[in-house]
Amino acid sequence: MKIAIIGAGAIGGYLAARLAHAGTSVTVIARGANLVAIRNDGLRLYENGNELVVRPDVTDDPVAAGPHDVVVVAVKAQQLAAVVPLLAPLYHATTMVVPAQNGIPWWYFQRHGGEYEGRTVAAVDPDGILTAAIPIERVIGCVVYPATELTAPGVIRHIEGDRFTLGEPDGTRSERIQALAHCLTRAGLKAPIRPRIRAEIWLKLWGNLAFNPISALSGATLVEICRHPQGRALTAAMMAEARDVAARLGIEFNISIEQRIAGAEQVGAHKTSMLQDVEAGRSTEIDALVGAVAELGRLVGVATPHIDAMYAAVSLLEAKRHAQG
Repeated sequence: MKIAIIGAGAIGGYLAARLAHAGTSVTVIARGANLVAIRNDGLRLYENGNELVVRPDVTDDPVAAGPHDVVVVAVKAQQLAAVVPLLAPLYHATTMVVPAQNGIPWWYFQRHGGEYEGRTVAAVDPDGILTAAIPIERVIGCVVYPATELTAPGVIRHIEGDRFTLGEPDGTRSERIQALAHCLTRAGLKAPIRPRIRAEIWLKLWGNLAFNPISALSGATLVEICRHPQGRALTAAMMAEARDVAARLGIEFNISIEQRIAGAEQVGAHKTSMLQDVEAGRSTEIDALVGAVAELGRLVGVATPHIDAMYAAVSLLEAKRHAQG
């Protein structure tokens, strides 16, 4: 199985390193400092006190890379539209596309089967660019659980977690998804296949929609948020609103809000991806993680005042930073 990974950041680099080490044919589509570092020094992964160095194929030219069996799009949700021109040269007739982003995906209501079948989630695909460039027939849902950091170009530090939960948008257990899961498992990763991938998306999102914006505004780590009374209360309030939105969409959580918060607390002094983006001066996933949930709340008639407020605050922060250049 030939796998192309677009983006050699924290998650893309981690996945590329693990797959390449297991002998999978991997091509990394990268640019800038990451491209130079991987070409010159290989891809370096620090995990469990060990250094792993691999040398996957790396290029900034998808035409030269050619068609692959799987394309993992490992960039942040807000960067997806920008990488659309890279996709077509990587396709053959049966190429799978695995979006590895946090939050509500643009394809959420495609092959959904519910009353909102085919509806666009405007917060993540306002112009329909993603829907047009990535046919739903190619999409494999993926929920990314590893916590990793890009500590320098081409250098990844693994913190915890090794699970990439997979699911077909229509819930079937296809031969192609089983082949993909097997490939990930061979690399020492967990790759369970779930018939209700949207429930898995919500479970991961449930905490992130609160922890990420709170951390972005406060600078606090997961454990600091969880152990601060007001921070914990705000997290719980946002999660309660999201739970009600999800329920209207047929999603039920099998753990309590307190259990989800306790799980995040155990991760420790980890900076969320949104906090890392703010500190690095990058744009954030605020639309996919928070704005999309607010949009779905309006769609199903559930008020989300805490979510709306946090969305407004982080959006204002981004607008201010953008204006300052």
